[in-house]
Amino acid sequence: MPETLVIALGGNAITRAGEPGTIPQQFAHTAETLTHLLPLLRGDARIAMTHGNGPQIGNILIRVEEGERRVPRLPLDTCVSDSQGGMGYMIQRIACGLFRREGIARTAVTVITQVLVSEEDGELAHPIKPIGQIYSRDEADQIRRERPHWTLAEVEPGRWRRMVCSPRPIRIMEEAAIARLLDSGTLVIACGGGGIPVAWQKNRLVGVEGVIDKDLASSLLARDLGAQKLIIVTSVERVALGYGRPGQQWLDTVTARQAREYLDAGEFPAGSMGPKIEAAIDFVSRGGAECIITSTEQVARAVRGEAGTHIVP
Repeated sequence: MPETLVIALGGNAITRAGEPGTIPQQFAHTAETLTHLLPLLRGDARIAMTHGNGPQIGNILIRVEEGERRVPRLPLDTCVSDSQGGMGYMIQRIACGLFRREGIARTAVTVITQVLVSEEDGELAHPIKPIGQIYSRDEADQIRRERPHWTLAEVEPGRWRRMVCSPRPIRIMEEAAIARLLDSGTLVIACGGGGIPVAWQKNRLVGVEGVIDKDLASSLLARDLGAQKLIIVTSVERVALGYGRPGQQWLDTVTARQAREYLDAGEFPAGSMGPKIEAAIDFVSRGGAECIITSTEQVARAVRGEAGTHIVP
């Protein structure tokens, strides 16, 4: 049976720091990313692709806030679904054009993906994930008066952001459909932005006002699909100990146990590499052959074992 790969695209694969993130820019960066993935797309591997949506969901929320005097306000789970559709369309369009030019017998499909969380998850009561735009102190005071149900936190002196919960994913609702699409050779774009968080209320599925970590959702998807490799694409070629400090040490191959020790020692901050390492540990500890963390440009080489950080059982 062909190898199954789950490729988790980080924000750098679609938007770049210092850019306004216009739609043409996002399309251009998506095209660059898929070109780097061509060696994998030419093969016979079953490939599911996930992606982040941080800048995009921020823009959607700004449009919601600016437009709420004219149109009904959208809940956060609907905003996530909108980002999945829009970004999935972008990846699909670029992929289909690439397949046609390169003579690759594939097509691409986006699955609007619901990810089940537990209503008893303690994280639901602890909004710690920043989303949306940055507010001044005066703007934050006004928002508190107008939207008392929001949680705002000062992320930097004088700079405030809305905080939402980030529950742990426990099930990919559309996993069976994704598996069938992969069997047909389709490139499946799924779990965009970590998936739409949903929970059961008796026999009714309801949206949850929160966001799921994209790497944790990708790890869960990879496990459920029986993937051999989880590939987390980020802005650096390899993971490092002491990143950005004197004596920085790049990591080539580490075991899940070693990675856990480094994580517990505080080597990987929660706001950057931490969730990626946690996702990697979870994946290989539950049957995955390896998790590769590397940059967009080095993915093909990393799969051949020539680049990247490889986390193994």
